[in-house]
Amino acid sequence: MRTKPIYTDEELAIVNAVENGEYISLPKDELETLKKSLKIAASETIKQRSKRKAISIRLLEDDITKLKAMALNEGIPYQTYITHVIHKITTGQVRVS
Repeated sequence: MRTKPIYTDEELAIVNAVENGEYISLPKDELETLKKSLKIAASETIKQRSKRKAISIRLLEDDITKLKAMALNEGIPYQTYITHVIHKITTGQVRVS
């Protein structure tokens, strides 16, 4: 027994528009040009979001020792561990009081 798919309002509007002939197909050359430009845009967006910048900070030796131990426990290099923790803080995954 087939059940009718459940669409969001936005998806349903798109389905109805396509079924009512409100959209037309692009010529193949235009479609390929559009696909290329969208791939470039996506690639540039990913590059911009993943840019890394080196910084220099001074930490207490005891803190570094503890961070190295924590990283070892996680099985990753301590600098990667520090980056991971900072990322969690800046994205709100961990709250700092």
